[in-house]
Amino acid sequence: MSWLFLVTAGLLEVGGVIFLKLSEGFSKIKPTILFILFMGTSFILLSLSLRDIPISVGYGIWTGIGAAGSVLLGMVLFKERKDGRKLALVGGIIICIVGLKLVS
Repeated sequence: MSWLFLVTAGLLEVGGVIFLKLSEGFSKIKPTILFILFMGTSFILLSLSLRDIPISVGYGIWTGIGAAGSVLLGMVLFKERKDGRKLALVGGIIICIVGLKLVS
């Protein structure tokens, strides 16, 4: 169950970052509220997952999911620049996430 909590927390972190961008510096109320809900739930699930998963692995995976997801969704939703180097680096993050899971 801890791994499900961790992956869900990482995905919610991605959503939180997207709503952070959409809040435009917390000037828009609906995205600001959604940011607080997504990130709050993400932190709660992260804390629950860390009951059984070492912090070095759990936090690394949580931030990796957040970083990779934010970069990819930034490209799709906000038309950020896409290039092979950026995608290769995101691939490296994903490989590291899988590697952390395999060694834990």
